[in-house]
Amino acid sequence: MTQTSHVTPAGKPRARALGIPFTGTPGRLNAITDVTGVEVGYTTLISGDGQMEIGKGPVRTGVTAILPLGREGAGQAIAAGYHSFNGNGEMTGVSWLEEAGALNMPILITNTHAIGPCHRGTIDWMVRNKPDIASQWMLPVTAETWDGYLNDINGPHVTSEHAVAALDAARGGAIEEGSVGGGTGMNCYAFKGGNGTASRIVNYGHRDYTVAVFLQTNFGSRHELTVAGVPLGATLADDNPMEAFAASLQPAGAGSCIGIVATDAPLLPGQCKALARRVPLGLARTGTAGSHFSGDIFLAFSTANRDALNGRFPRGEPDAGTYSHMDFIPWGRMDDFYAATVQAAEEAVVNALVANADMVGRDGHRSPALPHDRLIHALKARNVITG
Repeated sequence: MTQTSHVTPAGKPRARALGIPFTGTPGRLNAITDVTGVEVGYTTLISGDGQMEIGKGPVRTGVTAILPLGREGAGQAIAAGYHSFNGNGEMTGVSWLEEAGALNMPILITNTHAIGPCHRGTIDWMVRNKPDIASQWMLPVTAETWDGYLNDINGPHVTSEHAVAALDAARGGAIEEGSVGGGTGMNCYAFKGGNGTASRIVNYGHRDYTVAVFLQTNFGSRHELTVAGVPLGATLADDNPMEAFAASLQPAGAGSCIGIVATDAPLLPGQCKALARRVPLGLARTGTAGSHFSGDIFLAFSTANRDALNGRFPRGEPDAGTYSHMDFIPWGRMDDFYAATVQAAEEAVVNALVANADMVGRDGHRSPALPHDRLIHALKARNVITG
C-alpha cells in the first residue's frame, strides 16, 4: 500500500496515518474506487450561521453520487443486492432491485428530506446522458441519513441541479472523506461523521479481486465507540454537545448509516446481498448495537458480468442465441469476501471519524471532531499503537 492512501486528496489524515492497525490487505487507494470503473462525485453545500430559519439555513448538507460502472457504463445492468439491517431509513429503487437482482443506475446519497430532488436529478442526468435508457423506465436508487442537528433539513436547499452536479463531478482515483457531499452534516458516535471508505484485496488463487465499502456514517452513541478493539466511550465521554441536545429531542445513537459495497469479483445477486448483510458486522466492531432510530441500509454490487442481467424490452422472437450467462464465485468460497467486507466496513467508519474537523451549524449546534491526540494516547496505553 502506498503512502498516498494514508491521507485524503485534501491532505486530511486517515486512520492509518495515526498508526491505527486493521486486519486485511487494502487496495492501492484503500477506497471504493479501487474497484475498476467505480466513480464518486460530490456536491457540498455549506452556508450561513446563527439561528435557523426554515428555508434560509444554516445549510450543512450535500449529495454523493456513486457510478458503479462510471459515466459510460450507466444503464448497463450488474448484479446487486440490498439488506435493511434496520428500516428506519430510506433507499429507493430496492423493490425492483430485489425482484430482478440487477442495478443499472447511479446511486445517490443525501439527507432525509432531499431524496425527492436527488431522485429527480438522477432522471434528468440519465435523460441527458443515456436517452436510450431513459426512453424505457428508470427506478433511481437514492438513500439518506438525517442531518437535522447541524442542517436546516426542512429547507429546499438540495435541488435536482445539485444531484446532477454530483453525478457530473464523479471521477475515479482517490476520493475525499469526512464532511463532504451527502456526509457534510452527519455525526457518528456524537463526533463529526460523514463519509468514509476502505477496500480489501481477496486472493482467489489465479488472480486478486477487490472488495470495497463506502459509508455515509451518522450513527452510534458516544458510550459505544470502539476503535481497534478498544472501548473508548468512557475515555472520550466529555465534550458531547450533540447528546446533551438529543436528550430533549431524540434518543442517543439515532441517526442512520448507508453503506455501499463494490467488488469486481463475479457474483450472483444473492451473493451481493450476502455481502450487504455483512456490513453491520463491520459497524459492530466500532461499537454500535444498532439503535432502533438508526436506519441502517446497505447495497452491494458486482461490476463483473456486465449487462448480463439487463432488463430491457425484448425485440423479436427468442432463439438459440437469446440466453444470458454469468460466471460466479462458488458459494463455498465466499468466506474471504465476507471477511473483506467486514474489515473494510470497520475501517471506513474510523476513516470517516479521523478525516474530520469540528463543525458548527444551525442554532449554534456543534459537532466536535474525534480528538486525534487523545485517541492515540488511549490506544498506546493499550499497546494497540506502539512507538
